[in-house]
Amino acid sequence: MNISPKAVRFDEDSMWVSLADGCTIAVPLAWFPRLLEAKPEQRLQVQLSRTGLHWEALDEDVSVAGLLSGHG
Repeated sequence: MNISPKAVRFDEDSMWVSLADGCTIAVPLAWFPRLLEAKPEQRLQVQLSRTGLHWEALDEDVSVAGLLSGHG
């Protein structure tokens, strides 16, 4: 199973992470206060790595493993 993130999108209340294996995870933005309070253009400045997501300007890191286990 390849859980590397391939894309991230947002709606008003959620973050949607598409994975290399074809699955998509949706999590509430309330789990990540920095992302919740960020401007839409700041949310789009995400760097994808093999294991997670990083927002340099927001000092926010999210692991895919954590998302899959239900941890914000």
